[in-house]
Amino acid sequence: MIGPRSVETRQLLLRAPTPADVDALFEVQGDPDAMLHTYHAPDRDATARYLEAYRARFAEDGFAPWTVVLQEEGRVIGWGGLNRDPKEPHWGCEVSYFIHPGYWGRGLATELVHASLDLAFNQIGLAELLAFTRPANHGSRRVLEKSGFAFVRHVPELERDRYSVDPHRWDDAIRSRPRRRSRHR
Repeated sequence: MIGPRSVETRQLLLRAPTPADVDALFEVQGDPDAMLHTYHAPDRDATARYLEAYRARFAEDGFAPWTVVLQEEGRVIGWGGLNRDPKEPHWGCEVSYFIHPGYWGRGLATELVHASLDLAFNQIGLAELLAFTRPANHGSRRVLEKSGFAFVRHVPELERDRYSVDPHRWDDAIRSRPRRRSRHR
């Protein structure tokens, strides 16, 4: 498959999706509890079509979401990144993601969003990046706010809140984050 180039973060390998990823991604996308606030795939084929629809945008946009691999385990644990929704591209460039619930609470979604913001602002040169989340999705809201996104408005036709970040707001959010102490073993 054609897609975005790979990126390594502290804990993740972000790479172009392949057909071999479908089963691992359907494990998450097919779980109605894990996908409570977003698209829930009814079957494996729906996940395959979903990935293909986003991959197809790569030719037009020059970017597409990654498959998320936890480096320490070599396991596919999610999907996400910079994209335009294939069904609603007029909403603009956004960041989207889903992570296996067994890995929630470890900062992985935030790490993925930060890699997406680096791509958007430092490599592509976008002026703004959007994100959409359901109001009840408190975890996703926290990820966005930690990454410098600000609430813009509720979008009734999407049943989601719209968030936005620009390069300056993102830089401010990164600089104001407390630094973690490194541990040496």
